Amino acid sequence: MDLGLDDDDLASCVSCGLCLPHCPTFRVTGDETRSPRGRIEAMRAVQRRAAPVTPGFLDSIDTCVQCRGCETACPSDVPFGRLIESTRASLVESGRLEPRWRRVGHQLVGHPRLVRSLTRLGALAQRARVVPKRLPLPELPIRQDPLVATGDDAWLFTGCVADAWDRETHAATIRLLARAGIGVRPTGDAVPCCGALAAHAGHADLAEQLGSTVAQRLDDDRPIIVDVAGCGAQLAELDRHVGPAGASVARRSVDVHTYLLAHADRLPPSPSGADRPIVAIHDPCHLRHAQGRHQAVHDLLARYYDVVPLDDEGLCCGAGGAYAALHPDEAARIAQRKVDAVRRSGATTVASANLGCTVHLAHAGLTVSHPVRLIDDLLRQADPAS
Repeated sequence: MDLGLDDDDLASCVSCGLCLPHCPTFRVTGDETRSPRGRIEAMRAVQRRAAPVTPGFLDSIDTCVQCRGCETACPSDVPFGRLIESTRASLVESGRLEPRWRRVGHQLVGHPRLVRSLTRLGALAQRARVVPKRLPLPELPIRQDPLVATGDDAWLFTGCVADAWDRETHAATIRLLARAGIGVRPTGDAVPCCGALAAHAGHADLAEQLGSTVAQRLDDDRPIIVDVAGCGAQLAELDRHVGPAGASVARRSVDVHTYLLAHADRLPPSPSGADRPIVAIHDPCHLRHAQGRHQAVHDLLARYYDVVPLDDEGLCCGAGGAYAALHPDEAARIAQRKVDAVRRSGATTVASANLGCTVHLAHAGLTVSHPVRLIDDLLRQADPAS
């Protein structure tokens, strides 16, 4: 079967194994078919040697978290993210991967009103205690206040699930940017989804459709500030998904922490007269590996909190977009390594700049919040009138 992979990309892996310690699925299983080099060798076998697409091959591809930690560790710059996305896309197109119910779920995110309606129904079900606690869900909001534009210096990308489940983080972002004198306009329903979940699942056509909408409706020269790491990674590579039309978005998208750090001189100082709170930082994979912008979170938070390091080398938490919902047992085993690292650090609060990670780690028993919300909460407590 032709997986649509570039032969040079496949050949770039020399099977050295330096990626193995950085692969979450290999770390918890010890199974070579759950490692980057094992998956690439399986791709070679199918594309080059016409090996059959077996259930084992499908399982190997389907159980990849797509954290891209292997890319950071790889001395040969193997584009594993591109390889795994293209492989999944070919398998989905041929009907071998992604059952129909998953496809429907990914199509829903392009309809923000429907996502919000389903969120409200889920919230009511939670209040009625009919939602099993084992499901990896946050406490869903029944209603949320609308986001109000504060100016036109930049766009604030609000996305789909993040806007329905965690709009308060967007609100905190708007408030913190306002403190720095930066006015933003939320993208809202006009730009319903970046296409990240669809791209990761292999729905290339849907990802292209959603990405094209982003490119068409944000067709100006303003920065696009993103406070969700997964969305930020997708927008930063939008030219790869929709071609030249996405190049402008890719160039203008910027993680909120990087943007705020560039304007840090305008932000209020850390409140004086009290002990600085202690916080540990979990680097979302799509901020650390896909974007390489995770250090800005550490530098920005360090202005207001005592930041303690984790000794897990930035390993994935196991959220992986929809991965935790589709592979809960393996995701829980991966998360346990992060939980253990947090407990060794002595911190009681964890900062994470991605909704999926926040939900997954909270479900594992940690107290987790977005870095921007932590800073906003601290400043509001110090000056309630603000």
